Amino acid sequence: MRNKKLMASLAVFILLVGIIVVRYVAKPQQQYSASFLDVFNTSTTVVGYAKSEDAFRKDVSAVKEKLDYYHKLYDIYHSYSGITNLKDVNEQAKNGPVEVSQEIIDLLLLSKEMYAKTDGQMNIAMGSVLKIWHDHREAAERNPENASLPTMEELEEAAKHTDINNLIIDTEAKTVYFADSEMSLDVGSIGKGYAVEQVALYAKELGIEQILFSVGGNIRAVGTKADGQTWRVGIQNPDKESESSYVLRVGLQDLSLVTSGDYQRYYEVDGIRYCHIIDPDTLMPANEFASVTILCADSGMADALSTSLFCMSLEEGMELVQFLEGVEALWLYHDGRQASSPGFEAYILK
Repeated sequence: MRNKKLMASLAVFILLVGIIVVRYVAKPQQQYSASFLDVFNTSTTVVGYAKSEDAFRKDVSAVKEKLDYYHKLYDIYHSYSGITNLKDVNEQAKNGPVEVSQEIIDLLLLSKEMYAKTDGQMNIAMGSVLKIWHDHREAAERNPENASLPTMEELEEAAKHTDINNLIIDTEAKTVYFADSEMSLDVGSIGKGYAVEQVALYAKELGIEQILFSVGGNIRAVGTKADGQTWRVGIQNPDKESESSYVLRVGLQDLSLVTSGDYQRYYEVDGIRYCHIIDPDTLMPANEFASVTILCADSGMADALSTSLFCMSLEEGMELVQFLEGVEALWLYHDGRQASSPGFEAYILK
């Protein structure tokens, strides 16, 4: 009997020790965050979970390296040693087919697809027009007192070279060619979002199941927070003088949230604000909305749609969103009014 009691006590002791060891080994993951400013010329924040800060930094280093690769690949202003990027394509494709990476081929194919879906409102072949506005905006930043607008004559001349059908992609040879020698590409309306989506997929390949990326106005949630709750994300208030930084908050799980607005990149001429989002129909900055936010699974599509809907009327944008599966949108006007697609409210956190 005594031996049985001893064995029972020993079993309980071993069980308790085992629980203690398991609890020690299975230390719950902690939440960490990291920020940097040297990718896509914007502020990037990564929030995720790991058993230690060193483990989190290792994950961040891996995804940042991948994000930086896409940043260099889709840059139209700088060349980089060892890669053929879109700046090189713009300079060389008018002379003949240029061999590029699969990542560029995939982006251009998606861009053509989104051009068709948005009836030409998202057009990466608008580079010649966008460059004129870019140059005027940069000149205004250097010398605000002499800020000026492009003439309609020069914009219309540049617009003659924006036919996306002159972008010839050979998927087998992995080459890009411009049938119009004066055409140029600008992927500002889709490149960053596409890159964020690819990096999110890469994070999953690394075994990272819970992480949140915020790259400028592009947010991509992978999984949920550690407690199973959705990621809480605020939609920025375009009114910088408002006491509230956000107009509302939404919950995200394996979703993207991308906002395009006129409150960050713009310049003023005679007291009038001219933003960086150019309407392909008028060749002028769009001005009906203060911001448009898209919610859907794919960050590249969300980026393209937020730019496109910013240039459409509310009726046109609403019709497109309701036609596309799994897409919701929020429109904010300059006077504070809001409009949203029927399913957007389900994601709003009360």
